[in-house]
Amino acid sequence: MTTLSPSRAPARPGRLTVWAGLAVALTALNLRTAVTGFTPLLEIIGADLGFGVALAGLLGTVPAASFAVFGFLAPAVTRRFGLERTATVALGLTAVSLLLRALSLTPALLVASTVLALAGIGAANVVIVPLVKSWFPDRIALWTSLYLLLLQTGQFVAPFLAVPVAEASSWRFSVGIWAGPAALAAVVWLVLATKLPADHHAPVASTAVGTRPRVGRSSTVWGLVVLFAMISLSNYGIITWLPAVLTDAGGSVALGGSMVGLYSVWGVVAALVVPHLATRMANPFVVVVVCAVVLVAGYLGLLLSPLDGTVLWVCALGIGVSTFPLCMTLINRRTRTPHSASAVSGFVQGIGYGLACLGPIGLGLLREATGSWSVPLLALAATAVPGLVAGWFACRPRFVEDTAPGSPRDSVRAAT
Repeated sequence: MTTLSPSRAPARPGRLTVWAGLAVALTALNLRTAVTGFTPLLEIIGADLGFGVALAGLLGTVPAASFAVFGFLAPAVTRRFGLERTATVALGLTAVSLLLRALSLTPALLVASTVLALAGIGAANVVIVPLVKSWFPDRIALWTSLYLLLLQTGQFVAPFLAVPVAEASSWRFSVGIWAGPAALAAVVWLVLATKLPADHHAPVASTAVGTRPRVGRSSTVWGLVVLFAMISLSNYGIITWLPAVLTDAGGSVALGGSMVGLYSVWGVVAALVVPHLATRMANPFVVVVVCAVVLVAGYLGLLLSPLDGTVLWVCALGIGVSTFPLCMTLINRRTRTPHSASAVSGFVQGIGYGLACLGPIGLGLLREATGSWSVPLLALAATAVPGLVAGWFACRPRFVEDTAPGSPRDSVRAAT
């Protein structure tokens, strides 16, 4: 059977590649700070602006919802304006919206500015994947690891700084400082975009490669959608409810907070390891299997013995969600062009984050209905089953474009 390789992006001057690398790095740092640098301050902000738990809960669901809606729309914008210009507008919108959020005098303006800020981040979530493929086609694993590592770094740093900065100055300053890095990223993308032709984002002309993929007809794409949705649902469920699970079992508030931090540390490890595994293995399904087994073990450990072996169970959960960087890597590995990667990235993240929105809400309702965390934890463990099935389809070495009319069928092997 013939082995095909994805198309190569045209060679670019070294200076532009350096600018692109800087822009990707700055973008990655901004992909979570608007969320994790904001939620620790909700109680302080609520006391100042006069809103309570209900609105705070709404603000907690906005990230996944915004990532879903605006991530799904992003590929249509990139087809019209290009990846770099879309990134410029997305990061610029985020920067302006974060300033507006810091200046908000009413809850309504706070919510509106938060939605706009996360709209920009939702679009940036999508375009960073094909941008890596476009600028670094021969170093996808390295740059995927780098941007995921920087994403995790921003996710860590922002909550650690949020309260101390607010106490030293004000919550407005603590929220507003993240507009600076977003604006800097927008400026770097703008400089790069002005040096590129308007059709820079167009796919390379080729009968097979240049055909727009029909992502909704690809079993590989739907495998990625379900795998991404299941792991995102677990991730949001763990971040939202792990402290409550431990405190309800008799643990301290400090224990809950520290375990969320420990859980997040494993995201850095996964960012360094998983993309390289995904690019070295023709079919990385074994990664999905291992993660599923470890994830279920973590949930069952919390169910049966939440306060004995807590560190072990939380580490298992942190390792178990390592299929997130696998999905991000496979979006590039299972497409031939940045154009296709953009379409798949938007489709996968749009639907995936949309389904993940149901996690925190649904788990909370289950807890209220049953009076314990047993059913919610079993429900989370059960998500490993559709994740395994979906992972089998997502990991098969096949190109998404092979489902397009006139292309080889979906049995053509991708590059190993």
